[in-house]
Amino acid sequence: MANSEEFDRLLSLARQGDPNAHSLLYAAVYDEMRRMAYRHMSKERAGHTLQPTALVHEVYIKLVRGKRNWAGRTHFLAVASQVMRRVLVDHARAVLSKKRGGIALPLELNQDYMYTEARSDEMVALGQALDKLDCLAPRQSRVIELHFFGGLDFDEIGDVLQVSARTAKRDWNAARTWLHGEMNGWRDHARRVGQG
Repeated sequence: MANSEEFDRLLSLARQGDPNAHSLLYAAVYDEMRRMAYRHMSKERAGHTLQPTALVHEVYIKLVRGKRNWAGRTHFLAVASQVMRRVLVDHARAVLSKKRGGIALPLELNQDYMYTEARSDEMVALGQALDKLDCLAPRQSRVIELHFFGGLDFDEIGDVLQVSARTAKRDWNAARTWLHGEMNGWRDHARRVGQG
């Protein structure tokens, strides 16, 4: 991935209409986006219907079609993580619509989680739980998207959300706890999101 200064320069060139800027920009973000996709899909079997490269292409096309004015590398990756989540959840829904039966297993939201078609039900459940969390605690929902889907560290998340890295980490922990309760059955009736 190009460093922030190089990325910003390419963004500026693209905005000015440089015909080569978009291809250079794509080349600059490709490796980072591929790492994001691969991290979620690396345990997939050969012949899986959604490959990391296809995921990257689909996400990039959606980002370019959106014609947003990116504030920089971190902003771009933050939005890319949101789009990647939506694409994975949509793919999981499509897989589930073809499946018959199946038992939903508890989802462990940690760094080792990998998306697989066999876990489509978990991805859909995670998408639904994140939508609920977004209504209750939007910043915590964004922290999950940025860290879990986007691979951003807490310093980068703090920059995107304009909070400290410590607050982003606290939001991550609170949101994970809430998501675990939401997806695996609450043991109390509070169903509250921890405040960061």
